[in-house]
Amino acid sequence: MSVMAKLRVDVWSDIACPWCYVGKRRLEAALERFPNRSLVEVVWRAFELDPSAPRVRDAGVSYAERLAKKYGTGVPQAEAMIRRMTEVAAGDELDFRFDRIRPGNTFDAHRLLHLALERGVQDAVKERFLRAYMTEGEAIGDPDVLSRLAREASLDAEEVSGVLATDAYAREVRADEETARSVGISGVPFFVVGGRYAVSGAQPAEVLLGALERAWAEAEGAGDDALAEGAACGPEGCG
Repeated sequence: MSVMAKLRVDVWSDIACPWCYVGKRRLEAALERFPNRSLVEVVWRAFELDPSAPRVRDAGVSYAERLAKKYGTGVPQAEAMIRRMTEVAAGDELDFRFDRIRPGNTFDAHRLLHLALERGVQDAVKERFLRAYMTEGEAIGDPDVLSRLAREASLDAEEVSGVLATDAYAREVRADEETARSVGISGVPFFVVGGRYAVSGAQPAEVLLGALERAWAEAEGAGDDALAEGAACGPEGCG
């Protein structure tokens, strides 16, 4: 790899995905240990777990009740799943508040993330959206909420309003999702390192670091494609 070449990491994920936030933290931990961190570009790709979701769901139904319905299990079992995810997240210094979560459609959030990519602040906007959803109980599908959060993450207010008032970046979001379908991505987070090495799910930082090192070392050579799998969220729920 030439001195100035960039190693790109494409990450398919959704805002309404607990494991995606865990995966983001673990990628960050891996990057901190990667000697060539300054030459890595992370691009967040769109993946909607529930494209048919309304902008804001009924706040009278708890996350545990929704999870139980999705998995066809009882609320106590769903609450146990939530406790496990919360404990895992705490290990990565994340404060998951499932009692506050307000699910909704994430399509507009993904459109704003594409604007953020063009403006060089995509990671900051992604982080703000995830924290707002998983910790602060913000309605991630509400345009007014999205506008405020995007501005807090340094996007220009007029540009944000322009995107939300039109179908700007809709094509880019659909392109991300079509690419995901074409390569068989059915759950997120899903990491593609250097366009070659795949890591499925919220793998430990060591696994992601290994993928970074391998992609860097073999960027100009041949090698076997690798796939590592871990906890992920899909249309049927988070496992």
